Amino acid sequence: MRKKVIIIGGGFGGITAAKAFKNDDVEVILIDKTNHHLFLPLIYQVATSVLSPSDVASPIREILRKQKNARVIMGTVDKIDLAANQVEADGLKYDYDYLIISSGVRSSYFGRDEWEEFAPGLKTLADAINIRERILTSLEQAECEYPVEKDDRLLTFVVVGGGPTGVEMAGAISEITSRLLKDFRRVKPVEAKIILLEAAACILCGFSPSLRARGQKALEYLGVDVRLGVNITEITKDGVHTTDGLIETANIIWAAGARSQAFMHSIGTETDQSGRTVVDANCSVKGHPELFVIGDASVFMNSGTPLPAIAPVAIQQGNYVSSVIRGEIAGGARKPFKYKDKGSMAILGTYKAILQKGKLQILGYPAWIIWMLLHIAVITGYRNRYAVMAKWFWYYTTRRHGVRLITGVAQKKP
Repeated sequence: MRKKVIIIGGGFGGITAAKAFKNDDVEVILIDKTNHHLFLPLIYQVATSVLSPSDVASPIREILRKQKNARVIMGTVDKIDLAANQVEADGLKYDYDYLIISSGVRSSYFGRDEWEEFAPGLKTLADAINIRERILTSLEQAECEYPVEKDDRLLTFVVVGGGPTGVEMAGAISEITSRLLKDFRRVKPVEAKIILLEAAACILCGFSPSLRARGQKALEYLGVDVRLGVNITEITKDGVHTTDGLIETANIIWAAGARSQAFMHSIGTETDQSGRTVVDANCSVKGHPELFVIGDASVFMNSGTPLPAIAPVAIQQGNYVSSVIRGEIAGGARKPFKYKDKGSMAILGTYKAILQKGKLQILGYPAWIIWMLLHIAVITGYRNRYAVMAKWFWYYTTRRHGVRLITGVAQKKP
């Protein structure tokens, strides 16, 4: 009888694991709450009108359409019963012999979930579209109210979090405001304020001190006001309340933290402060060798340091756990997972990026070229690759943003 493998999550790790079983005599069920695989590294470009949602997402069924042993279910996982080896999603139960959880994470507001109404995160396509429409709507309203009822809140943009996502978002907002406002008759690009808040003493803390400093300098060159060592005390409709005072704004983007998906609490395994599951050397959970947790949802210690929440980690773990399951079915023994460091990157606006791999450090235009080529190579689907290349060619040669439509889907207007 064929073994049943359930994969929760259609991200990098989940898709990689599912595809790895293509030629194996196993039954694969992939469950995801959406019907698409999202290329998360480029989602900020959807939020800033560079790319369309369809450029960074592909239907999961299309990705696995030729894989006869794979079944796709669009559903929300409610809980996992480890004793019965069952996954419950939308009231239906699915049995498994092996379970791979690659569900990713959601935005963490550190116990202040009410802040999400005013400071949306950037984890899904819906988040990106919502943020894009908030930005565009703010610019339109600023033009209407200028100058008699001028409201600085509409032209002030605050990004919370100085990691790669926050840094890339702040730089992209600086570019979109400086370029789009040239199409307006009253408000001017110089009136836009972009503020990046970070509680730590540095941005891009995962990089070397020299790259951090150069990265901050590049952001400040774009006009981003980088504020370090700032703690947030409250977020309301009026803006961001910090230890340094109130920043009045109608536009807040949250890129400061991550936590596990809600259903992970039903597992009852060891977690870190963010709720991510601690796994062993085989990416499995202690006491449950049939349960694997990979990607952002897991904490895998590598020489005393947890692996970063980046796509290469999820992809390598997806390939690894599929090989472990395949080998175990054939009677083989498990070998520990070994991560091959592919390096870390962050883009700092047009033509600038930073790259670090071990002692290798690259800054500026060469790093930006490498960033582009790597993203094109990894993005799922040939159609997506050609679409992104075409959009990038248009954007970087004309300096014009493509998707500037306001359709009214934003959760809350400024």
